[in-house]
Amino acid sequence: MLVLAAVSDLQYHRLRGAVVPPFSLARATTWDAALETIRGRPVEIAVVDPMLGGARGQEVERLRVLFPSLPLILYTPVMTPELAPVLLAMGKCGISQVVLSPTEDHPDRLRDLLSEEAMQAASHRLLDQLTTALAPLPPELRWVLEDAMRSPGAVQTIQQFAARARVDRGTCARWFSRAGLPSPRDILAAARVLYAHRLLQDAQAKTLQQHARKYLGLTAGEMRLSLTADEATARIVGGFLTPARRSAASAS
Repeated sequence: MLVLAAVSDLQYHRLRGAVVPPFSLARATTWDAALETIRGRPVEIAVVDPMLGGARGQEVERLRVLFPSLPLILYTPVMTPELAPVLLAMGKCGISQVVLSPTEDHPDRLRDLLSEEAMQAASHRLLDQLTTALAPLPPELRWVLEDAMRSPGAVQTIQQFAARARVDRGTCARWFSRAGLPSPRDILAAARVLYAHRLLQDAQAKTLQQHARKYLGLTAGEMRLSLTADEATARIVGGFLTPARRSAASAS
């Protein structure tokens, strides 16, 4: 799960010491770099210092406007008179997670915050609902699938998936068939649709119209307007990824 770190060198060092799999960091030393990273990579959480570059919070507000569904954690130096009004303004924007350094940024605290935010991520919701369905898979296949679902787009083909799991393509396909599951390619495509659902709530979203129609039965515009993230997850799990339902449909 990719975490943007738009923070100072010292804060980044502290984050690196706290972050463990399934999280990974993408560093941004400027606000322009932060925007480019969010637009170009599957960032699911952003840890930002409102005082980075002396911006005094304006750039964080800009991120909130451009990417309203992206979870933001403020990570900033210990409270000063100039920081207080900045944090007040951030609170009015709906940003409530704040970590002050060096008094509150123990690695355990940082890990806990990231885990809390990850609980809301689309990939985590999907994995949580698929725990039972994925249980029949061998551990090596399940681990590779879960890792790939946390980073939509990282694995595009069955060949790539099988290579990561160190099995051949035919063996991989047979295991998924025995479990009553779609192919890894279809499951990962469904995960990308859920990720796109979140992006479609943001200013720079792409549509992925074909997959939206296949896995949700809606156009991207309809998906954005008519489904919450939980509803989109439930529709994919209930209508496409649930083995029992797929088996019944095949038998009818």
